[in-house]
Amino acid sequence: MGGVAVTAKYVIHATIEVSGIVDKSDVIGALFGQTEGLLGDKLDLRELQKAGRIGRVLVTLEERNGKCVGQIEIPSNLDKVETALIAAAIETVDKVGPCDAKITVIKIEDVREEKRKKVVERAKELLMKWKEVTPDTREITEELLKTVREAQLVAYGPEKLPAGPDVDKSDTIIIVEGRADVVNLLRHDYRNVIAIEGASIPKTIINLCKEKTAIAFVDGDRGGELVLRQLLQVADIDYVARAPPGKEVEELTGKEIAKCLRDKVPVSEYLAMLEKGLQPPHLPQPQATAETQVVSLKSKIPPEVLKEAEKLIGSLEALIYDENWRILTKIPVKDLANYLQSTQDPVSYIVFDGVVTQRLVEIAEAKSVKMLIGGRVGNVTHKPMSLEILTFNGLGL
Repeated sequence: MGGVAVTAKYVIHATIEVSGIVDKSDVIGALFGQTEGLLGDKLDLRELQKAGRIGRVLVTLEERNGKCVGQIEIPSNLDKVETALIAAAIETVDKVGPCDAKITVIKIEDVREEKRKKVVERAKELLMKWKEVTPDTREITEELLKTVREAQLVAYGPEKLPAGPDVDKSDTIIIVEGRADVVNLLRHDYRNVIAIEGASIPKTIINLCKEKTAIAFVDGDRGGELVLRQLLQVADIDYVARAPPGKEVEELTGKEIAKCLRDKVPVSEYLAMLEKGLQPPHLPQPQATAETQVVSLKSKIPPEVLKEAEKLIGSLEALIYDENWRILTKIPVKDLANYLQSTQDPVSYIVFDGVVTQRLVEIAEAKSVKMLIGGRVGNVTHKPMSLEILTFNGLGL
């Protein structure tokens, strides 16, 4: 049965199984006939089609072993609730002619959402070709510019390292820790950047450092210091740049990135400062009572746990203990939050090779965890009195 042309907002997709051989017209007749009056005159299929609120019902059928199976599509210009009611109504059809039938709605497609996706994708394509953006449009197009710059991310070398598109073209490279750091620098138009992305330094990085001027740009925390030390051992680094204390490269603003790179120091100067016991640029100042604090903190933790914690460094794994420091389980760090939310185990202490985040702190507090020991502490703004937070560095590991 046809109707006036409909600009559909939604399309109902359903499957149909009929126990005998029938035609498309039989199926359409059953749909209109058996739903008549079911939802009242306002949502009667015939009336909706006459008014252009429901489009032409499309049915495809094929025969299989004396039965018919196929698909049904019904375009709808109704709202979401009314469309869902129509979808539910057609599932009540249980006969096509004399044959038993079963209709199952698979999904209700939002046609406009698909159009929106296509519009956004096309806008990105157009913007990539648009060389200049006038100053008065920058605020409006900021999100699209961000997306375009992120799209410039490439996989470089045999290890498929996250990198900017100008690593080969430029005489200088900026080496960062991870993919998010590359993305942030691309947002601010630094295109000669490449990430280590892993626990060990890739051969691609080592080879590039032999050919180009290399700037190591790492986070301003203990983790960044460890990465830098490892990098300096195996690669020919020329300059060292650090994010401000406690900050990560991925969260820096354009001005902060520019300042950090402007304040970079030659690696020889950096190493000389280390040898003289001076504090290198952008490192947190050591506290005078650091050794005393380490001894005090270690006294809270059993020696065998400290040994296991030291083994965890670089493993990206977590150890879960009960209130008596008996180990409950060992899991990957990426599964830690989900484990805490779902477990019924009496968790009291957690030691893990990862970042203590605000979300993890909140989950641990809700589970009455007493102590979190992590690789480093991220942006934690709320620290519960009931939860002690320590780091490997704070324990002298």
